[in-house]
Formats: sequence, C-alpha cells, structure tokens
Amino acid sequence: MNVCERFLKYVSFDTQSERNKNTVPSTEKERVLANYLADELRQMGALNVNVNEYSILTAEIPANNGVENNAVIGFIAHMDTAPDASGANVNPSIVKNYNGNDIVLNKAENIVMTSKQFPELLDYIGQDIIVTDGTTLLGADDKAGVAEIMAMAEYLLTHPEVKHGTIKIAFTPDEEVGGGIEKFDVKSFGADYAYTVDGGKLGELEYENFNACDAIVKINGVGIHPGSSKNAMVNSILLGMEFHSMLPVFENPQYTEGYEGFNHLHDFNGDVEHTTLNYIIRDHDIEKFNAKKARFEKIVSYLNEKYGDNTFNVQFKDSYFNMVEKIKPHMHLIDTAKKAFEQCGVNARNVAIRGGTDGARLSFMGLPCPNLSTGGHNFHGKYEYIPVQSLEKMVEVLVQIATNYSGFENK
Repeated sequence: MNVCERFLKYVSFDTQSERNKNTVPSTEKERVLANYLADELRQMGALNVNVNEYSILTAEIPANNGVENNAVIGFIAHMDTAPDASGANVNPSIVKNYNGNDIVLNKAENIVMTSKQFPELLDYIGQDIIVTDGTTLLGADDKAGVAEIMAMAEYLLTHPEVKHGTIKIAFTPDEEVGGGIEKFDVKSFGADYAYTVDGGKLGELEYENFNACDAIVKINGVGIHPGSSKNAMVNSILLGMEFHSMLPVFENPQYTEGYEGFNHLHDFNGDVEHTTLNYIIRDHDIEKFNAKKARFEKIVSYLNEKYGDNTFNVQFKDSYFNMVEKIKPHMHLIDTAKKAFEQCGVNARNVAIRGGTDGARLSFMGLPCPNLSTGGHNFHGKYEYIPVQSLEKMVEVLVQIATNYSGFENK
C-alpha cells in the first residue's frame, strides 16, 4: 500500500478516545488498530513488534551498513482520535486536482467547505485533497502520522541499501485525552531521541508548546422550592455564571493567537444544588500560566467570602509543560529536521504549538522529542482535510531524517 491507501485504511478504524476514564486505553477499540498495525509491521519484517497491556505498540527497524553504533532515533504517533467529533464510519473522499472552488462535503445536509472560511485551501490548488463527508472528523490527527511512519518503515525495510541507524517506532493511545503516555516505558523503548509526527501544515517543526492543566470548579448551592425560596435558595448555576464572568474576557481562546494563553470553558453542567465548570488553562510562559491558576484561586476565595466557605472549590490537574527547555540542549534534532525538509523541497517553519503533544511529555520523561508536521488541517472536526501530496512528502522527509540521523552522536 502507498501512504494514501494506508491512511484511508486506518481512518476506517474507529479509535475515538474518551475523557474521564481511569483505564489505558480509554476505549478497547484503540487496541484493535494497534493489533492490526502490529501485524503489518511483522509482515514488513520489523523486529521486536509488541503491543503491551496499555495498547502501546513498539517495533524496531535494525541498523544496517555499518552504522549499528549510532544513536537510536524514534518516530512516534498516536492512534486515537478526539472526542470532539465522531470517529465512527468515517467516509472520506478525494477531491482530485482541486480548483479553488467551494468543496461540497455533504449535499444532503448542505455542508460546504469554503476558501473564504478556510483560506489555506487555496495553497493546494492543483493538488488532491482528502476530505470528510461532513458527518465525522477525518482522523488525520493522528492517523496521518501513523500512515507516514508506516510508509517510512516499509520503504526502509524493503530498501536495505539505504543507510540508517537503529530506528524505533511507537504508536500510542489516548493522546487526545491526555492519557496513555504516562504508561510509556522510555527506557524499554530504547531510543536516544525521537520525533512525534503529530503536527499540522506541511513543514511545521515544533519544539515549543503550551504549559497546560485542567481546572475543575465545583459549586455547592442550596435547593429550595422556588415558591418559598426567598433568602434561602442558592442557585449554583447562577454562581457558576458569576464565576465565569470574573475571568478576563480577552483570555478566551477565540481572542488569542500565537504565544497568547487562554482559559477555555469546555463543559458546564449543573442544577440548583451542584454545578461543575471544566476549564483548560494554557500559556507558553510558565509565569503567566501560574498567574492564570492563581487568578482562579483568587476568584474562588473572593466568592467563598461572599457566599460562605466551601461554596466554591477548584482543583487543578497539570497535563504537560513547555518542552523548549528540554529540546534546547539537543538542537541537532531541529537542525536535522530542517535539513530534511529542505532536501525534500519543503520550507520548514518553527511553530509554537497552541496545544501539546505526547512529545512534550516524553521530553520531560527523558526522551527529547520535538514534533513534525503531518500535513493535515482543521483537526477535530468535520472540516478536517489533508492533501495527498503532503502525506507523500512527509514520508520522504521521515526517510531523509532517518538517513541524516547517522551523523548524530550517541547521548
């Protein structure tokens, strides 16, 4: 299979992960794809192929041509898709030789993707674009990365004349829900350095990301029959609205870009007696990140003085931190990736991730791991798309990195 055929096959697997699950993987359907990929790798001739109890798949492509003592490079992608939109019954199509016109994703439901709404579409005039049918996400995040790594593996295993050191491969579950990677055994994986292949537009090279946490605000009210509630009812829903109104308006993600952080309310549930607000807090700057958390605590303290102790409670759960401090001592990773992009005719761009990757967490676990583009756009929704030519070019880039890597020093 070529990389496009692989991608179309992999998106047929529903691997949507679930939030607030205490198991890894969060859904057993992720394991189905892991086992399928493992069988493919064994058929290719990869060594040490294993799917562990957490559905983490690892494999090895052995070194050849006298470079067995070089440092070991890893390539990593995640198999799950986001809970934000359905990943079941994905029905992609390919818009051949895109002409710049609006793309009708679903005629029956009048779902249309326009270049006015998504101007980057015009960068791909003349190319072939894989799109959804408007009812699900596509799954390029991160099955594009999976397909590109698999295509790279097949190329290297069927071209023994291509010189490269030992290469490790890993496919992980639950990246979209902030889980899975804590079960990753860095020492057993055996790579000195690695790249996640989990970025966006072709040419993106990322080694800065948000510091990130979840903030859960819980509010206790008092339920009284509304006919006799004067001076007695405490409506926790209204208190939740009051809490949110005290956060800075322009720290909402819809008003931010680049290095600007945000507080994002993604879930609000409650009744008169109990309400929960679920936020994610993000900032590239650790001091600003901590200041955002402190503001939550300050608002809670103020409102508890106003309404009584234990009316409000906030809990934080850190997700990941900015990997830049862990990558800077190993900038050869960035230099090598830039060189590979250039050798393949792609303009590499350093981009600060407005999110995070498994690579950020792995970097703090002792495996320096910047992130590479996949070529996809508009992740997590029905307007997700990826050009076929970007898939193909990323395979070339990965092969080039694998061969260029022979010059790295063992750490």
